[in-house]
Amino acid sequence: MAIIKGRVWKFGDDIDTDRIIPARYLNTSDPEKLAEHCMEDADPEFPEKVQEGDIIVAGKNFGSGSSREHAPISIKAAGVAAIIAKSFARIFYRNSFNIGLPILEAPEAVEGTEEGDIIEIDTKKGTIINTRTGITYKANPIPPFMEELLEAGGLMEYIKRKYNLGEE
Repeated sequence: MAIIKGRVWKFGDDIDTDRIIPARYLNTSDPEKLAEHCMEDADPEFPEKVQEGDIIVAGKNFGSGSSREHAPISIKAAGVAAIIAKSFARIFYRNSFNIGLPILEAPEAVEGTEEGDIIEIDTKKGTIINTRTGITYKANPIPPFMEELLEAGGLMEYIKRKYNLGEE
């Protein structure tokens, strides 16, 4: 996984799973359909504005609420390459790694980043560089096992590789 570079979309504190993917759209688990409504209750224009490789930067307690995986799935399917926040709800944190979506906790990077900035993330080193300001921030490095999940594309792919469960 290592290097991710993209444009920032900034959100505040306490963005819960209902604002990430509103419950009214949970009649499907199709990632593309979920992506069409990703973050729309936080920013109604987000689904049209977000582009492949963009990065969400948010405040504290991102992903609180429901334990459903639909929230990180909708974000990943919308093309978001990573999320940086001051803190994450624990179940959202784990669900993100399970589906192969890199997330980092870095409060100083959140404070020092504006919407539209381009940032470069090194997940192995736990560094975040804001290319507008040139400032490098330190995030908690992703634990090695979680890095393996990301490199595999998520928990299911990791298990398939580890136990040679590929299609024959």
